[in-house]
Amino acid sequence: MKKFIAFLVVVFIGIQFIPVERTNPPVVSDIDAPSDIKDILRKACYDCHSNETNWAWYTKIAPMSLLTAKDVEEGRKHLNFSEWGNYTSKTEQIKEEIWEEVREEQMPPWMYRVSHGESKLTPEEKNLLRNWATNK
Repeated sequence: MKKFIAFLVVVFIGIQFIPVERTNPPVVSDIDAPSDIKDILRKACYDCHSNETNWAWYTKIAPMSLLTAKDVEEGRKHLNFSEWGNYTSKTEQIKEEIWEEVREEQMPPWMYRVSHGESKLTPEEKNLLRNWATNK
Protein backbone atom coordinates (compact mmCIF):
# COMPACT_ATOMS: atom_id res chain seq x y z
CA MET A 1 0.00 0.00 0.00
CA LYS A 2 2.86 2.39 0.81
CA LYS A 3 4.34 1.84 -2.66
CA PHE A 4 1.01 2.63 -4.28
CA ILE A 5 0.62 5.86 -2.31
CA ALA A 6 4.22 6.82 -3.11
CA PHE A 7 3.51 6.14 -6.78
CA LEU A 8 0.41 8.38 -6.69
CA VAL A 9 2.38 11.18 -5.02
CA VAL A 10 5.11 10.95 -7.68
CA VAL A 11 2.49 10.99 -10.47
CA PHE A 12 0.70 13.96 -8.89
CA ILE A 13 3.96 15.89 -8.60
CA GLY A 14 4.99 14.87 -12.11
CA ILE A 15 1.83 16.09 -13.79
CA GLN A 16 2.37 19.52 -12.30
CA PHE A 17 5.15 19.98 -14.86
CA ILE A 18 2.87 19.46 -17.86
CA PRO A 19 2.60 22.88 -19.51
CA VAL A 20 -0.91 24.30 -19.68
CA GLU A 21 -1.82 27.34 -21.72
CA ARG A 22 -4.01 29.74 -19.74
CA THR A 23 -4.31 32.77 -21.95
CA ASN A 24 -6.81 35.50 -22.57
CA PRO A 25 -6.41 36.74 -26.15
CA PRO A 26 -7.59 40.28 -26.90
CA VAL A 27 -11.31 40.92 -27.18
CA VAL A 28 -12.04 41.45 -30.87
CA SER A 29 -15.70 42.45 -30.67
CA ASP A 30 -17.82 41.87 -27.59
CA ILE A 31 -21.46 40.86 -27.85
CA ASP A 32 -23.90 43.70 -28.42
CA ALA A 33 -26.67 42.94 -25.95
CA PRO A 34 -28.67 44.81 -23.31
CA SER A 35 -26.75 45.28 -20.07
CA ASP A 36 -28.93 42.85 -18.09
CA ILE A 37 -28.28 40.11 -20.68
CA LYS A 38 -24.57 40.87 -20.72
CA ASP A 39 -24.47 40.63 -16.93
CA ILE A 40 -26.12 37.20 -17.04
CA LEU A 41 -23.75 35.98 -19.76
CA ARG A 42 -20.73 37.34 -17.90
CA LYS A 43 -21.58 35.53 -14.68
CA ALA A 44 -22.60 32.21 -16.24
CA CYS A 45 -20.78 31.91 -19.57
CA TYR A 46 -17.75 34.15 -20.01
CA ASP A 47 -15.23 31.97 -18.16
CA CYS A 48 -15.43 29.37 -20.94
CA HIS A 49 -16.98 31.31 -23.81
CA SER A 50 -14.92 34.50 -23.99
CA ASN A 51 -11.37 35.79 -23.97
CA GLU A 52 -12.02 37.13 -20.47
CA THR A 53 -11.60 33.90 -18.53
CA ASN A 54 -11.08 34.22 -14.81
CA TRP A 55 -8.34 31.62 -14.24
CA ALA A 56 -9.10 30.61 -10.64
CA TRP A 57 -6.38 29.30 -8.33
CA TYR A 58 -7.28 25.65 -8.98
CA THR A 59 -6.58 26.09 -12.70
CA LYS A 60 -2.90 26.14 -11.79
CA ILE A 61 -2.94 22.68 -10.18
CA ALA A 62 -3.10 19.49 -12.25
CA PRO A 63 -5.26 17.66 -13.05
CA MET A 64 -7.75 20.56 -12.81
CA SER A 65 -5.42 22.78 -14.84
CA LEU A 66 -5.55 20.30 -17.72
CA LEU A 67 -9.31 19.82 -17.55
CA THR A 68 -10.11 23.52 -17.24
CA ALA A 69 -7.80 24.55 -20.09
CA LYS A 70 -9.41 21.91 -22.32
CA ASP A 71 -12.93 23.07 -21.36
CA VAL A 72 -12.08 26.71 -22.06
CA GLU A 73 -10.47 25.83 -25.40
CA GLU A 74 -13.54 23.82 -26.44
CA GLY A 75 -15.93 26.49 -25.15
CA ARG A 76 -14.20 29.27 -27.07
CA LYS A 77 -14.11 27.13 -30.19
CA HIS A 78 -17.87 26.54 -30.04
CA LEU A 79 -18.89 30.09 -29.04
CA ASN A 80 -16.75 33.06 -28.13
CA PHE A 81 -18.51 36.23 -26.97
CA SER A 82 -15.22 38.11 -27.44
CA GLU A 83 -15.46 37.42 -31.17
CA TRP A 84 -19.18 38.06 -31.55
CA GLY A 85 -18.60 40.18 -34.65
CA ASN A 86 -17.53 37.05 -36.52
CA TYR A 87 -21.05 35.65 -36.17
CA THR A 88 -22.97 38.47 -37.90
CA SER A 89 -24.73 36.20 -40.37
CA LYS A 90 -25.96 33.76 -37.74
CA THR A 91 -26.47 35.69 -34.50
CA GLU A 92 -30.18 34.84 -34.29
CA GLN A 93 -29.41 31.13 -34.66
CA ILE A 94 -26.70 31.35 -31.99
CA LYS A 95 -29.03 33.19 -29.61
CA GLU A 96 -31.59 30.40 -30.06
CA GLU A 97 -28.88 27.80 -29.38
CA ILE A 98 -27.86 29.67 -26.23
CA TRP A 99 -31.45 29.61 -25.00
CA GLU A 100 -31.82 25.91 -25.87
CA GLU A 101 -28.69 25.03 -23.88
CA VAL A 102 -29.88 27.08 -20.90
CA ARG A 103 -33.45 25.75 -21.09
CA GLU A 104 -32.18 22.15 -21.11
CA GLU A 105 -29.78 23.01 -18.26
CA GLN A 106 -26.78 21.98 -20.33
CA MET A 107 -25.22 25.40 -19.79
CA PRO A 108 -23.65 26.35 -17.58
CA PRO A 109 -22.53 22.74 -16.98
CA TRP A 110 -23.41 21.26 -13.60
CA MET A 111 -19.73 20.83 -12.68
CA TYR A 112 -19.14 24.54 -13.24
CA ARG A 113 -22.24 25.44 -11.22
CA VAL A 114 -20.95 23.34 -8.31
CA SER A 115 -17.70 25.29 -8.07
CA HIS A 116 -19.22 28.64 -9.13
CA GLY A 117 -22.52 28.89 -7.28
CA GLU A 118 -23.12 32.39 -8.62
CA SER A 119 -23.34 30.98 -12.16
CA LYS A 120 -26.64 29.20 -11.43
CA LEU A 121 -29.32 31.11 -13.25
CA THR A 122 -32.49 32.18 -11.51
CA PRO A 123 -35.90 31.70 -13.18
CA GLU A 124 -35.99 35.46 -13.79
CA GLU A 125 -32.59 35.40 -15.52
CA LYS A 126 -33.66 32.45 -17.64
CA ASN A 127 -36.79 34.33 -18.62
CA LEU A 128 -34.74 37.37 -19.64
CA LEU A 129 -32.45 35.15 -21.74
CA ARG A 130 -35.42 33.45 -23.35
CA ASN A 131 -37.02 36.79 -24.29
CA TRP A 132 -33.72 38.08 -25.67
CA ALA A 133 -32.96 34.92 -27.63
CA THR A 134 -36.43 34.56 -29.10
CA ASN A 135 -36.92 38.31 -29.69
CA LYS A 136 -40.00 38.53 -27.50
